[in-house]
Amino acid sequence: MFLDRARVRVRAGDGGRGAISFRKEAHVPRGGPDGGDGGKGGDVILRTDPQVSTLSDFRFRRALAAKPGGNGAGRDRTGRSAQDLVVRIPAGTIVRDTATGEVVADLVAPGHDLVIARGGKGGRGNAKFKSSTHQAPRIAEDGQPGEQKEIELELKLVADIGLVGLPNAGKSSLLAALTRARPKIAAYPFTTLSPNLGVLRTDDRELVVADIPGLIEGAHGGAGLGEEFLRHIERTRLLVHVVDVSREDPIADVEVIQAELDAYGRGVAALPRLMALNKIDISEAAERAPRTARALLPARSLLLSAATGDGVPELARALLEMCPPRPVEAAPSPPERRIEFARTARDWSVARDDGGFRVRGDRIERLAGGIDWQSPDAAAYFQGFLVRSGVEKELRALGVQEGDMVRIGKVELEWQEGG
Repeated sequence: MFLDRARVRVRAGDGGRGAISFRKEAHVPRGGPDGGDGGKGGDVILRTDPQVSTLSDFRFRRALAAKPGGNGAGRDRTGRSAQDLVVRIPAGTIVRDTATGEVVADLVAPGHDLVIARGGKGGRGNAKFKSSTHQAPRIAEDGQPGEQKEIELELKLVADIGLVGLPNAGKSSLLAALTRARPKIAAYPFTTLSPNLGVLRTDDRELVVADIPGLIEGAHGGAGLGEEFLRHIERTRLLVHVVDVSREDPIADVEVIQAELDAYGRGVAALPRLMALNKIDISEAAERAPRTARALLPARSLLLSAATGDGVPELARALLEMCPPRPVEAAPSPPERRIEFARTARDWSVARDDGGFRVRGDRIERLAGGIDWQSPDAAAYFQGFLVRSGVEKELRALGVQEGDMVRIGKVELEWQEGG
């Protein structure tokens, strides 16, 4: 099944917890802290793969989650970093953040990676908190949570040439004649329900040709799924308008398609155009074709029959002529792109919450989650952190009182003056 839109929830792996541990060797009477750091959580990476042509893998796969990093351990052992989750998508995929509607990336070239959600860093073990004043810290950190978000994937085919025309104009037959592609073909309207791709090859050239499903009047507004298919010709370099000249009024048919391209916009109507007057193997069409070509001037027209192959080699030569080799590009950009979010110097916030106060912030929440609250020394360290970071000052400004509940991540603390 061809699928060109998908909405997916992505979640990177959380970082592992730092460890609280102390050396216990018999010959070390006062063993110091040796808790190792947690491992990094896995990233979620979208990778463009030339072997993938649709988003159909996401038809039933609505969530992508990387694994968390391993927890730290004693003897300064760092937790194992989780493997990244690499998800293959077709080239030509646009990635949007559904929360903002903004385009995060437009992945046109094959072999590019996009880190759509970054894994959390591992928390520090208590060995990292040792100092001249804290010789035996019972302090560590929880791992940083992995990024998570909902994204929308939209595929726009990457093709040199797009075949457009009314249903049953012969586009699928022409694609097969030009490229040896094998689309499903039948003699009734709306046979092609999804775009088909083929490659026109010569000894030294290749052109990708896309057969866009038949358009009808009102397609730009969604009639007959036309708007869903029109997006696939936005990236093409040349449009081949396939016209069935066996029909009674082929000029009127041409005008229908032209009106839809004009109404759709996005630069499609301005693309170079070649008229392929098809089905000249039918006697009425053969008689009507020259007259139709003259009426379409100054547009360039070629007479052909996709069914018999007459005129197809001439069309192939014209396509190669109108789509010259692309200029050699400069060195490609680095294959990996990361989504960066604006950060501020103040990485926490304080607000009233459910009869108490809520302190939010990645660093402070991770520290609160990793402390051994039974240790007076560890509790004193955290209190000092609140003072140094400015959180205590903010709490007092908001009117915190003795006995008030202060929530930091999953930890609930009762405010005590002088504590």
